[in-house]
Amino acid sequence: MVLSGNRLTAKVEIASSSAFLNTDRAWVEINQAALYQNVKTIKQLLSPKTSLMAVVKADAYGHGAVTVAKTVLDAGGEALAVATLQEGIDLRLADIDAPILVLGAINTIEEIEAFSRWDLEATLCSPQQAQVFAETLRKTGKTLPVHLKLDTGMSRLGVLWEEAVAFVSLIQQFQELEIKSIYSHLATADENEESFMWLQKSRFDRAIERLKTSLNYTPPCLHLANSAGTLRDRSLHYDLVRVGLALYGLSPSPKFTSMPEGRSLRDIAPLEPVLQVKARITQIKDLPAGAGVSYGHKYITDRPCRIAVVGIGYADGVPRNLSNRLQVLWKGQKLQQIGAITMDQLMLDVTSCDNIQVGEIVTLIGKEGEQSLTADDWAQQLGTISWEILCGFKHRLPRLAKG
Repeated sequence: MVLSGNRLTAKVEIASSSAFLNTDRAWVEINQAALYQNVKTIKQLLSPKTSLMAVVKADAYGHGAVTVAKTVLDAGGEALAVATLQEGIDLRLADIDAPILVLGAINTIEEIEAFSRWDLEATLCSPQQAQVFAETLRKTGKTLPVHLKLDTGMSRLGVLWEEAVAFVSLIQQFQELEIKSIYSHLATADENEESFMWLQKSRFDRAIERLKTSLNYTPPCLHLANSAGTLRDRSLHYDLVRVGLALYGLSPSPKFTSMPEGRSLRDIAPLEPVLQVKARITQIKDLPAGAGVSYGHKYITDRPCRIAVVGIGYADGVPRNLSNRLQVLWKGQKLQQIGAITMDQLMLDVTSCDNIQVGEIVTLIGKEGEQSLTADDWAQQLGTISWEILCGFKHRLPRLAKG
């Protein structure tokens, strides 16, 4: 299709004004300096022999996988982990050449062939899957680095830890598969009650010891710890740690208090939140007492008040269940959201705000002065976890790298 002169000019003008368009309504800001420092802080907790694998699945928990991956690697991270094959390919297309582990289970021939083509590393979690991988690779004449997953109590992916010897023995029969690591995943490391976490570690250690005694085999790399395990105890670190949420400056659990020497999580690793969510005020109006606000009139003004309409809603990742509970920051002052949060917009009570103007910015998640609002705050109000909040911010919110 050929664009007319006027359309082509308009297209160029839009492209050249993208900086304005990225912040005309609502957006996410990524503090690269904070991310860089968080990596440094976490690295300081690790022994020199322990590597850091940054978990950047789900678009780096909503932070933007490419930006995060490059910053983490610049700060000293050694490897990356994603959930899906496509997530790994997207990083390769961005010229990222660090090792990339795909944590999810892959089973189709087409996907297996893509691993070699894109230089990605696979998780193997069952004998059947290993057989398909080996047969597919045999036809191509290629070998593939693989990470073997043991289920020590998560009851998700992986062979049962008691079957580790049989699983490794099978893999060793396939010249096409190169074991790069053996790993498992902690189910309760973010809870105060520790007993099951230590049971998982014991099972993992016993499985590895059986490999040594039964097969005379020592895995080249072991990893068990997620963010919570990494921050909780160095005995969980092994050769590599897989860190996601902590990179982004959030605690694996707000109630997580059982730390070495009785110190808090923030004392052990003072991390800074990386993500901020901001939006612009699009209209200000005065309402009389008794006016219903938004769908269903779930909020009725009890006095004459001034409201501000803000250009962000549940289609952007602001949960509708926060209606009448959400707060935002304006010039360091907390403002109350009122009425039902709608698909693209929400309303604030700004009666107490002097000189508030259309076009000004409010912060939904982030810090202004001494005040801050976090994904943890939202999660606690909703009875969920901060991971879900972060992953909920949609792609129509541009990610703007700062710092």
